[in-house]
Amino acid sequence: MKHQKKKSPTSSSLAKNRKALHDFEILDKFEAGIVLNGDEVKSIKAGQINLKGSFVETIKDEVFLKQTHVSPYKHSSRQILDPLRRRKLILHRREIDRIIGTMNEKGVAVFPLEIYLKKGLVKVQIAIGRGKKFYDKRATIKKREQELDIKRALKKYR
Repeated sequence: MKHQKKKSPTSSSLAKNRKALHDFEILDKFEAGIVLNGDEVKSIKAGQINLKGSFVETIKDEVFLKQTHVSPYKHSSRQILDPLRRRKLILHRREIDRIIGTMNEKGVAVFPLEIYLKKGLVKVQIAIGRGKKFYDKRATIKKREQELDIKRALKKYR
């Protein structure tokens, strides 16, 4: 009997914010729970979520996810909620204090990177990031292309 590899927590990814990785330099990452109703969970598991343009906001020592579009569940008998409503994030007090402290700095933003399933629960990975300059973005692209060229050359050589 063979041993199965354990899946990483991001293996069941439901949505990624690729634009954020391009536009920001990641300083720190956190894993947070998210307060949802049942219809939203079903809709998210079906892949009906969009993280583009979403961000994290603090209100009275609580952290909220804003501008995340969750499409209404098709088979729901409930009243349709606002798909862009703010959703509370569940974090430890130390993490909340750290996020609030860094949000006061100039040029720093807090945004979601990925939404995924972990032990049947919907989790969101949020990041603290500093905006990249145009030349930083070009340098990142150039570095990635060089790494791909090296991999291709090694593959040909073998």
